Amino acid sequence: MDFGLTEQQIAIRTVARNFATREIVPKAQNIDETADFDWSLYRGMAALGFIGMTAPEEYGGSGTDLLTWSLVMEEVAKASSAMANSMTLAESMVQYISSQGTEAQKATYLPEMVRGERICAFALTEPDAGSDAASISTTAVRDGDCVVLSGQKMFISGAALADLFVIVATVDKSLGAKGIRSYIVERDTPGLQVAAKLDLLGVRGFGTAPVFLDNCRVPASSQLGGDGGFRDVMNALDGAARLGATTMAVGLAQAAMEASLRYAGERSQFGQPLSRFQAIQIMLADMSTEIEAARLLLYKAATRRDTGLPSTMESSHAKLFAADMCMRSVTNAMQIFGGYAYSKEYPVERFYRDAKIHQIWDGTSQIQRTIIARSLLRDGASS
Repeated sequence: MDFGLTEQQIAIRTVARNFATREIVPKAQNIDETADFDWSLYRGMAALGFIGMTAPEEYGGSGTDLLTWSLVMEEVAKASSAMANSMTLAESMVQYISSQGTEAQKATYLPEMVRGERICAFALTEPDAGSDAASISTTAVRDGDCVVLSGQKMFISGAALADLFVIVATVDKSLGAKGIRSYIVERDTPGLQVAAKLDLLGVRGFGTAPVFLDNCRVPASSQLGGDGGFRDVMNALDGAARLGATTMAVGLAQAAMEASLRYAGERSQFGQPLSRFQAIQIMLADMSTEIEAARLLLYKAATRRDTGLPSTMESSHAKLFAADMCMRSVTNAMQIFGGYAYSKEYPVERFYRDAKIHQIWDGTSQIQRTIIARSLLRDGASS
């Protein structure tokens, strides 16, 4: 595959880089410390067309491909994990509603989401259902022309900020994964309650919170997609959601490496800059090599998705490698900074806290390995 970027892609990346450097970087530490979302930055990204980039033009988007979107995402992720998380959620929900929604649902919700006026949270994870998402216990019971939703969701990104939710529930627990459905629900619907936002280790500032559903009654027409079960849900999320997490890991690792390069050139020990020591050079070389490898895996997965080719295993390859790479790279950055890495004076302390989640969310690193192994065994058996 040829990953040479077009002039347009380079220009879009430059705009994103300039915005991130000028607007997001100066606010990133405060977002982390206060855990408060910055709506002005979010609307600023929307004004540049960076929210819901892949949405069809008739709904306010630009129909951008995932590769171009990932270029923008990386620049935002280098500046702030919280703002990158908001961009990932917006894109994944735009893609979800675009692929699963009716024409009426798309016309109602997509334009406002693309303009940055509404945030849609994705409520899948539960207290007892994380990696085994197909075992969710939130129920969807049909009652005439309505569906009654009951259950609890946990660790829902953007829930404290959202006024729109995609709720994943089961219509029949005995059906397992085949009984899974999803519904679009307004925040002010009776029976839906968002609890206080969680005080998280990292990626702070995007209102992660539990969501409770107590006989929440919605029209049956609020269902997204057909009756394809959990596979439909995962297929709809295989693009921006998983690739967004991958891009965030790449951007964060890149930020850690760039900070390490600057610090190694400025800090002296034993009469010479740290950058002159071979041990430091080896860590920097490892960081650079692994970041580039993760980026290429990301580009391959995004390109396959853009061209309609199967991309599940490629997305898992990228997510797995980028998540583990990010932890290694940020840990190396901590070593290069030494004692100063523990001080909030430098951003690597925040980078370290932000990095771990990439091995956990959107499918843990262990789950990615399982997906890859299943694909290998299935393809091997059919060859």
